[in-house]
Amino acid sequence: MNWKKEVEEIKKRQKLSLNQGGELSVKLQHEKGRNTLRERIDLILDKNSFDEVGKIAGSPEFDEKDKLKNFTPANFLLGFGKINDRSVIIGGEDFTLKGGSPNPSGLRKSIYTEELALKYKIPLIRLHEGGGGSVTGSGGSAKKPIIPSGDAVFSKNRFIALAKCLAVVPVATAALGPVAGLPAARLVASHFSVMTKDSQVLIAGPAVVKRALGIEITKEELGGPNVHLKSGTVDNLAENEEDALNQIKKFLSYLPDNYLHFPPNIKTRDKKDRIENDLIDIIPKDRRKTYNMRKVLSLILDTSTFFEYGRKYGSSLITGLARLNGDPVAIIANDCMIYAGAMTAEASMKLKRFIEFVNTFNLPVISFVDEPGFMIGPDSEKAGTIRHGTSAISALMQSKVPWASVIVRKVFGVAGGAHFAPDSYVLSWPSAETGTLPVEGGVAIAFRKEIESAKNPEEKRKELELTLAKRSSPFPRAENFSVHELIDPRETRPKLINWLELVVKTREANKDIFKTYMLP
Repeated sequence: MNWKKEVEEIKKRQKLSLNQGGELSVKLQHEKGRNTLRERIDLILDKNSFDEVGKIAGSPEFDEKDKLKNFTPANFLLGFGKINDRSVIIGGEDFTLKGGSPNPSGLRKSIYTEELALKYKIPLIRLHEGGGGSVTGSGGSAKKPIIPSGDAVFSKNRFIALAKCLAVVPVATAALGPVAGLPAARLVASHFSVMTKDSQVLIAGPAVVKRALGIEITKEELGGPNVHLKSGTVDNLAENEEDALNQIKKFLSYLPDNYLHFPPNIKTRDKKDRIENDLIDIIPKDRRKTYNMRKVLSLILDTSTFFEYGRKYGSSLITGLARLNGDPVAIIANDCMIYAGAMTAEASMKLKRFIEFVNTFNLPVISFVDEPGFMIGPDSEKAGTIRHGTSAISALMQSKVPWASVIVRKVFGVAGGAHFAPDSYVLSWPSAETGTLPVEGGVAIAFRKEIESAKNPEEKRKELELTLAKRSSPFPRAENFSVHELIDPRETRPKLINWLELVVKTREANKDIFKTYMLP
């Protein structure tokens, strides 16, 4: 007596599970220009590194002699894998099986994906393409609906691990087709999300919207990239599936496995003492003229390492990850080409989320400051900008990671506080201007009567603005040690690297203390 017969059945079921939704469903997926989930997993992971969990979870079919004739696998795949020899957990809906709408075993597997990431404290990747629940029941049909049993959709078990993951491991997700309902919620419960050009993210689809609200609308109009990149629901756009998967790989390369570890150093070919002469004149003398902040970043950070995300949302604020002498850093910067860099309600919410993220994963922050203040006007007031901005500053004041601030040009108003943590190392360029209000607005308020009564009001206004601008000079602040150093802009890279080296040495020397201090 042995178990050969049972082992053969296991192998048969495993083989049948590879068929996914069947030949026709796979063909239709390819005709749409999309890969199957198994193909996507192979594309993102190191070759032959996928170790599937729950391969034979699903629904068997037997003939009249009680022999297995067919097997429908769970429509959620998960398992262990490696990216650049680094362990990860990966999972996603199989769209070739009922459009990814979860069947009972598929739903349990999806929850277990997060539980595994928490147990082993390794990064979690979710590849989404699928709908939420169905009125026919999980895995049912119109002719044969499944009567609901077990946990309800609002069961806490579905969301506990989902929430805990965000405080423990890096979570990166992709929308690679239509994503609705619970898969959409999973998509956005992440530290980084990306969607392809032909994907949609929806609370509910057009048919439900029409029935509930009487609105005729396409999936693209409802939840396409043009909607969700601007809403901040999704961080980045990808040209295609390969691009989306590569963005996830790049994002994870800057991060530790979990909140207890430090980000990994990956040496680049950049010289520590690289000097870029373009920095001496990149900021116009004319305060009304703009410049390219992303160009500034490229001249200081390790070459081609800046990974920006969330560009279309809160666009006056730039956020992303980069390397400096091989060490990962989080980057915050103002974009003076958008609202002069002013802090909007959206930028404030973007900043708060980013600060919470960098604190979870121990990323040092460098802020390149050109802040004119909170965005003003009726739209800004309606958006609750002051509330959202103050909330972001409050989060920053609780920041526990090392922080450096480079004053590139303006620092005005309450919003200026959004760029300086309690123990910031502060560098200033000679182009820096600081004060309660921008000179133009301050002069208009403080000297209104004097300007109006002058023989030539415009000339008087210019005279006063020039006088006040001189008082905003960085030299008096450097003399009073209100900034740590007033520097030649070309010295910025080596100065920041020197600071970062001290940060790394300090945390390595005090690992146990630091880890306790950094608990979320």
